[in-house]
Amino acid sequence: MTDEPQWLSETEMGAWLNLAQILMLMPTALDQQLREQAGLPHTHYHILSALSARPERAMRMTELARMAGTTTTRLSHAVTTLEQRGWVARRACPTDKRGQIAHLTEAGFAVLAAAAPGHVTEVRRLVFDHLSEDDVVRLRDITAKVLPTLTGDI
Repeated sequence: MTDEPQWLSETEMGAWLNLAQILMLMPTALDQQLREQAGLPHTHYHILSALSARPERAMRMTELARMAGTTTTRLSHAVTTLEQRGWVARRACPTDKRGQIAHLTEAGFAVLAAAAPGHVTEVRRLVFDHLSEDDVVRLRDITAKVLPTLTGDI
């Protein structure tokens, strides 16, 4: 005999369906804006942005893959494209010869800086323009509770 699942309440179901729809629609909306205005997909923007926020604009490829929510193989393909454009450079990790460090180049930073204003405008239009300051605080707190389950940081 199996235990009956704990079904979602009506309120939980409403929240879940809204979240699921946002998770499906948001990546497409962000990708479309970035492709049209900056000529790069959202995944590439996210990689450049993540690197720009790090000391020396660099991080290990494995950490970058985890942060981007992708496999190291998929990240490696994306970084290869970024390398071909001169926006990212890979270097051997000085402490682990098997590891690689992705480094944001000046050209990559310039592309990111040019794309960022349009991207932040779109993020505001899609999300923050509809929320009060209290809503934003709650959104931050709620996502901070759920994110560790997905990243394995619990």
